[in-house]
Amino acid sequence: MSTLTRDVPGFLRLARIPVLVVGLGLLLAGCGVNNIPSYEETAKAKWSDVLNQYQRRADLIPNLVETVKGYAAQEKSVLEGVINARARATQVQIPADIVTNPDAFKKFQEAQAQLSGALGRLLAVQEAYPDLKSNQNFLALQSQLEGTENRISVARRDYIEAVRVYNTELRTFPGLLWASTLYRSQKPMETFTVADDVKKPPTVKF
Repeated sequence: MSTLTRDVPGFLRLARIPVLVVGLGLLLAGCGVNNIPSYEETAKAKWSDVLNQYQRRADLIPNLVETVKGYAAQEKSVLEGVINARARATQVQIPADIVTNPDAFKKFQEAQAQLSGALGRLLAVQEAYPDLKSNQNFLALQSQLEGTENRISVARRDYIEAVRVYNTELRTFPGLLWASTLYRSQKPMETFTVADDVKKPPTVKF
């Protein structure tokens, strides 16, 4: 028997190792080992969308306030309320871990809810000022605000759903197994919990 013939079984054993590694990888993938980081990244992306839409709203407010002031300067308390609420909302610190930091997340959503309330009061002012209601610049700003509020609602809804999927994966099998072994640093994410009446976007009337 030649040396080559004697070495065949050993060669076959060595050849099995990569096959076993690939098979193990496929088995782990089938068990959802990658679900937690995948769902986490999706939720973070949805959170970025939420932040972008809130920033879009904040950018609209100065022009809206100036337009209203031109027709209803006497509504000083309402105007100041919006300005102050916007300042608080834009000055809230947003740490990198905000989605897993209950206190930071609560401060953020409370500031945004206060701004929503102030905007609602500002838009209600138009009822007493017919010239303001018909001003083209005001109407355009109203339309932009309405579109932004709708985008905020969609972004929040998508974020809440992504967080639900991620948090559920951390707490149910087999995700629970991976969370307690490979992904111990992963924490449940926060979601919006403000009252339904505060969640409603300001009413925009034409």
